[in-house]
Amino acid sequence: MVTESGVQALPPYEVGRLAGAVLDSVGSVVVGKRDSLELVLAGILAGGHVLLEDLPGLGKTLTARSFAQALGLDFRRLQFTPDLLPADVTGSFLYDQRKGDFAFRAGPVFTNMLLADEINRTPPKTQSALLEAMQEKQVSVEGVTYRLDPPFHVLATANPIEYEGTYPLPEAQLDRFMLRVSFGYPTAEEEWEVLQRRMNRRQEESFLTPVVDARTLQSMQAALEEVTVEDSIGRYIVSLTAATREHPSVLVGSSPRGSLALLLLSRARAAMAGRDFVVPEDVKDVAGNALAHRITLRPEMWLRRVDPSFVVDEVLQATPAPASGALPTYASGHTTA
Repeated sequence: MVTESGVQALPPYEVGRLAGAVLDSVGSVVVGKRDSLELVLAGILAGGHVLLEDLPGLGKTLTARSFAQALGLDFRRLQFTPDLLPADVTGSFLYDQRKGDFAFRAGPVFTNMLLADEINRTPPKTQSALLEAMQEKQVSVEGVTYRLDPPFHVLATANPIEYEGTYPLPEAQLDRFMLRVSFGYPTAEEEWEVLQRRMNRRQEESFLTPVVDARTLQSMQAALEEVTVEDSIGRYIVSLTAATREHPSVLVGSSPRGSLALLLLSRARAAMAGRDFVVPEDVKDVAGNALAHRITLRPEMWLRRVDPSFVVDEVLQATPAPASGALPTYASGHTTA
């Protein structure tokens, strides 16, 4: 299949091979977090944005830079601070004395992969400067609209425990992130491996050779449109999302955008496995990361230390999944398990 932009979609088995190579490359730097890295890559393949929420020093920035290098993407890092202005994100018009006119100076958002580092440290006005770029893939400045060259992805980091001097992301912006991922502390063996690798490379920075380029990534993303979703799987996705709205601990459940995120991420997981069809396990693998940050709990639940991820776990247990295991009739002959 060829998209309207002229991008040739790759077959799913080729997407699976390239995705595995990208993960191996990033995994050579980010130690012991294969499951989390798979979720980040699934978000990128699904054309979305990823919120990396975890404690300092656990590899969030390293993950973003490593993916940009392995995917062959133009990468920029923007450190969000309390004094950052919207123009520092999008760019602004500056007066050119030689031409006697105003010229647009593009901001760091004009890239393939933007690392919004510590996004919750900047005021809502500046946070909102990213909303149009994340949703519409364009930027409007002084009444002029500029399209962002594809692919465009935002990987944002946030510290979940240090709230002094921070501005929590509003629900509207949280909903723009396709999924939220946390890494957690490494095991003792993984941490020792981090130290060993640092000593072996004899320098602080690590550099990865690109596995694919931006055009190939677009071909991998286009392949997701060829991944089929049975009606039973689609209705299962809708049932999961709807159940978050009816849970007794929830004030506001996931919106239909959560259902779309589940659909796209499930397709990405299937393609990463070399399949052209989605199974219920694909949905279950991404449900917690796709839905938990879209749920607002009742105020009293915070006193009971209830976490939105607990709600998603309960919803997954209570919602019957369709049967899986048989090869669907629409699946192509070239598949891998």
